[in-house]
Amino acid sequence: MLVFVTSILLADAIIGERGLLETLRARRRDAALQAEIAQQRQENARLREEARRLREDPRAIEAIARRDLGLLSPGEILFIIKDVEPASRRLE
Repeated sequence: MLVFVTSILLADAIIGERGLLETLRARRRDAALQAEIAQQRQENARLREEARRLREDPRAIEAIARRDLGLLSPGEILFIIKDVEPASRRLE
């Protein structure tokens, strides 16, 4: 009887809902969540810095306007250059 009770308690300690296996799974989930939190904090810091630059630095706004909207400053001239196919390809 003592061996049976001991084996039941041991099995519960290993595979029960608060057993060793569940504890290991919880630790793995915790480590993954901690890594995700660290990544989100880095992203938040980057976004805060970008927001600060957009509030305080007109050059940052100009750079985004140029990159995303294709805007030009007064006095600038836009040149559009198209690639020309080589003569050997046009003859084929």
